Amino acid sequence: MPRAVVLTEIGAPMRVAEIDLPDPGPGQVRVRLAAAGVCHSDLSLSNGTLRQPVPAVLGHEGAGTVVAIGADVTDVAPGDRVVLNWSPACGECQFCRRGEVYLCIHGADAAATHYANLAGSQTPLFAGLGTAAFATETVVPAGGVLPLPDGVPFQDAALLGCAVLTAYGAVNHAAGVRPGESVVVFGLGGVGLAVLQSARIAGASPIIAVDVRPEKEKLARRLGATDFLVADPPPSADGRAADAKPAVPRKIREITGDGADHAIECVGRAATIRSAWSSTRRGGSTTVVGIGRADDKVEFSALELFHFARTLRGCVYGNGNPAADLPVLAELVRTGQFDVSGLVTDRIGLDDVPTAFERMSAGVGARSLIEFE
Repeated sequence: MPRAVVLTEIGAPMRVAEIDLPDPGPGQVRVRLAAAGVCHSDLSLSNGTLRQPVPAVLGHEGAGTVVAIGADVTDVAPGDRVVLNWSPACGECQFCRRGEVYLCIHGADAAATHYANLAGSQTPLFAGLGTAAFATETVVPAGGVLPLPDGVPFQDAALLGCAVLTAYGAVNHAAGVRPGESVVVFGLGGVGLAVLQSARIAGASPIIAVDVRPEKEKLARRLGATDFLVADPPPSADGRAADAKPAVPRKIREITGDGADHAIECVGRAATIRSAWSSTRRGGSTTVVGIGRADDKVEFSALELFHFARTLRGCVYGNGNPAADLPVLAELVRTGQFDVSGLVTDRIGLDDVPTAFERMSAGVGARSLIEFE
C-alpha cells in the first residue's frame, strides 16, 4: 500500500501514513516515484502563504515510472520514465492560445479534486499542486507527466520538474539574459543555485550571488557565481530597514559599474525584492521568482519608476513551456553542463520530510531530495 506525507491542516505538523490510491481513471496516469524534491512552494502551501485544500499530500517536484494508465491516455505507457509536471496546460484557454502555457487557467485544476483516501477510512485527500509527490505512488492527469529522455538519472530528473525548469526559464525566457550581461541572484536555495548555473550557461558575466548565509559561498562559486555577497540584515519589527543605506546594492554597483543588467529574486520577500530592484542598473530588469505573502507590500515612488526606466516582472514556472524546455535541460544534464546534484544538500527518506521543512524555514542548505529507490 502506498505511503505518503500527509498535511492534515494548514500549519499543523505533517505525518507519514498509508493511503488508498485508486486505479487511474480516464485521462489519468499512475506513477511510482523514484525521487522527489522538497521545494519552498511546498512550505508555502503548508503554512497558508499559498492556498491549499486539506488534508493533502504535498510535493510537486518528482520523477518516476508509469505503472498504469487510464482510458484515453496515449502519450505514455506502463514502464515509461517520466517527470512530474505540476502545471499541465489545457491548450485551449486564452493564455494557452497566446503561447503563455505557464499561465493556463486550468493548470491547477487537479489540486482542487480528491485523488485518494487515508488508508482504512473515507477521509479524502487532495493532491498538492495536483501532483502529490511526497508519496511512494501518485495518480496525476496525463498532462501531469513529461517523458524523461534517456541518460538522465531519476535523482537528477526529479529537480527538473520545478527548480531547474523555473530557473532556466527565469534566465532565458523571463529575463532574456544575453552573453556578457551581468546578473545578480538573490537567495540561494535550490532555485537560486539553478539560476546561477543557467546564467553561467547563458554566458552572463559577472554573476553575483547574494544570500543571508555566508557558508553558501563555496557552493555558489562552484556553480557559476563570480562574486558573493552576504545579504543586508532584514527589516526590524517596525518595518524599517536595519540599515538606512543597505550595503548590497552599493557593492553591486561597485562590481558592475552602474548596477546589474538583470537582478533575479528567488526569495519572495518585499525587502529582498526592493534590494534586487535597487541593485539593477537604469534600463535593466528585475525578475521576481520567489513567492511571497499577499500582505508583504513592496513600495516604489512614482519618480523612481520614471527615472530608472527599469523593468519589474514576475515569473511563473520560468515563463516557459515545460514540454519544450525539458528536452533541452535533459541534454544539458546529460552532457555535464548543468550539475543538478550540486543543488542537493540533503538526501532523505519520506519520514525525514518534516525535518527538511524545518531546515528550509531556517534557510539552511538548498534542496532536500527524497530518494525512494
